[in-house]
Amino acid sequence: MYTLDDFRDVVGDKVLADIYRAARGLYGVKVLHVNSTYYGGGVAEMLYTLIPLMNDAGISADWRIMRGTPDFFNITKEFHNAIQGDEITLTDVKKDLYQQTNEDFASYCKIDADVVIIHDPQPLPMIQYYKKSQPWVWRCHVDLSHPNPELWRFLKRFILRYNTAIVSHEMYKKDDLHVDQRVIAPVIDPLSLKNKDLTPDQITEILKTYNVPTDKPFITQISRFDKWKDPLGVIEVYKMVRKEFDCRLVLCGSMASDDPEGMVIYDEVQQRAKELIDNRELILISVENNTMVNALQRSAAAIIQKSIREGFGLTVTEGLWKGKPVIASHVGGIPLQIIDGETGFLVDPHDLRGCADRVLRVLREPKMAEEIGVKAKEEVRKKFLITRLVFDDLKLVSDLVGH
Repeated sequence: MYTLDDFRDVVGDKVLADIYRAARGLYGVKVLHVNSTYYGGGVAEMLYTLIPLMNDAGISADWRIMRGTPDFFNITKEFHNAIQGDEITLTDVKKDLYQQTNEDFASYCKIDADVVIIHDPQPLPMIQYYKKSQPWVWRCHVDLSHPNPELWRFLKRFILRYNTAIVSHEMYKKDDLHVDQRVIAPVIDPLSLKNKDLTPDQITEILKTYNVPTDKPFITQISRFDKWKDPLGVIEVYKMVRKEFDCRLVLCGSMASDDPEGMVIYDEVQQRAKELIDNRELILISVENNTMVNALQRSAAAIIQKSIREGFGLTVTEGLWKGKPVIASHVGGIPLQIIDGETGFLVDPHDLRGCADRVLRVLREPKMAEEIGVKAKEEVRKKFLITRLVFDDLKLVSDLVGH
């Protein structure tokens, strides 16, 4: 487990001093986080590092994983999509199963905490099955700018019970949500297996293990196999690029335990890309291996994130941290991370030609790409590392418990 001192060489003394100062008066305060998966996706990755660092700062932090049936996770995946604007048939059966699963989980999830932080829609209704004796926070990690109206009305009945709602972007705040709303941007762990430095020999060995040739440049998108990440659009962009520059595409995506759509999307991608897979021009990887992701990002000539909707986009943050030029959609929280033309490139998510042109520019101008990568990494160091989230959460807890 990490301690704050492990990050000293990355962030410097002042950052650590600010954290220690913010923790004074909070020693022993109990904070409980609840989400729905321990792997796959940025929420679990953040919690994996955040919890021990909060404990090291003097907080008593804990983490619980919600349990549910496949039917429950199918429903909450529909909720996830509808929060980001999809249509949904919101039947009484779905609402009842959603609430019943939360009630069942609450019956054996004992809460002994001074602050409770609930992540995303899956465990949102838990709050109504407890006699509330402490502040509760709902942390929404997805794009909340245009939720499905019917679902939003249903979910608000639970959110209104919370003391605070946290979102990733100012534009996700809702005028019709009458609770305290705050913006806290997500972060990455620079020392994790996914983000720590690798030697050239380590990278070579990892790529060899996963059958990724290095005889020519490759571009990559690394995301869950999710329709909002638009992997099919990435393939179309690649087809345009390949006509003008000889390169490969590596699509790498994890299968989170709370995302039943992942395999369906993977099968669609595999079918669409079949002729490219046969001649090794497109490589699909669905293995959950953070060191492999690290090696791919550090080896790629360009990193793409062609999302249609994106709460924040930690895969963008990861790519920027590797000092790589990232070409990403101008949606959600991505523009918070990229200064177009300076630390990466922003494109219209529906403009395939525009995305392809940015990729081609990066491939053809390696010196420019390197200069952008240096600026990108420094921007992440300043704004989007886990130590900043520790400080923000300490401030949040202090405000909630009145210390």
